[in-house]
Amino acid sequence: MSGAVEAKLAELGLTLPDVVPPLAAYQPAVRSGVYVYTSGQLPMVDGKLPVTGKVGAEVTAEEAKDLARICALNALAAVKSVAGDLDRVARVVKVVGFVASASDFIGQPGVVNGASELLGAVLGDKGVHARSAVGVAVLPLDAPVEVEIQVELTEA
Repeated sequence: MSGAVEAKLAELGLTLPDVVPPLAAYQPAVRSGVYVYTSGQLPMVDGKLPVTGKVGAEVTAEEAKDLARICALNALAAVKSVAGDLDRVARVVKVVGFVASASDFIGQPGVVNGASELLGAVLGDKGVHARSAVGVAVLPLDAPVEVEIQVELTEA
């Protein structure tokens, strides 16, 4: 059964994906008290990366921004897997975005905006968060982008 958050996703033409299975020894998300921390979410779609490579070389900034949006959707799926219902999200506290960057690429904040804007569109004021956007040399599976989020839940 879906609630208001998933209805908003549907209104935006989006569907919450299945949780992406871990690639190594970790959980997609863990809960500690009223907080849920996701592991880094790659832009996996149906079990595979739609694009690989470095942003500013093989991948454009606009493509990477779209991939960051997919990462955020995957992160929401991971949150739901431990929270039970996305309507329990009181707020997104922090977003950390990693961008596999060509050596001269400096547009990491614009790329990670894909995740931030999606969270704002879906959660409204609850989606406003602190954030870091970090350029890195390489990410798992040669993914262009990886995003992790921390959310605070309402008391059950």
